[in-house]
Amino acid sequence: MTVDIPEPIKVWSQFGHPILMWILFALTLYALYLGIQWRRTRFAQKDTKKELIKKDFRTRHYQLGSLLLGLMVLGNLGGMAVTYINNGKLFVGPHLLVGLSMTGLIAVSASLSPLMQKGNELARYTHITLNTAIVGLFGWQAFSGMNIVQKILDKMS
Repeated sequence: MTVDIPEPIKVWSQFGHPILMWILFALTLYALYLGIQWRRTRFAQKDTKKELIKKDFRTRHYQLGSLLLGLMVLGNLGGMAVTYINNGKLFVGPHLLVGLSMTGLIAVSASLSPLMQKGNELARYTHITLNTAIVGLFGWQAFSGMNIVQKILDKMS
């Protein structure tokens, strides 16, 4: 069974993934900030620690991380679906492979949360390392994705 998707929807749907990913990149940087602030809170002296705890960096970091995990998985699947719908195939290249890798990394990173909550330092350092890699890869993805967007725009004109 094939479903005919109206041409304007097919064309404009190609921009949903890049827009979502730029928003997620910004949210990822904010999650990084919250994580750093939570770590700073953990090691702060008594008076400073009391003030930092009031800002609830831990909960905000955890909640934003959960949101990022869900949206990254859905954004990745959506990007692949739109590419397939519009081209009849996926373009297996660095952008796709890095995106899939990032999705796996964020899932593993999130899965470490229960261990970190129990005080496991290896899990905490692994979480930090994985997320640092994700931020770096996300920066590269943002710019390689803009090259793809430019190709779509050139094809449209």
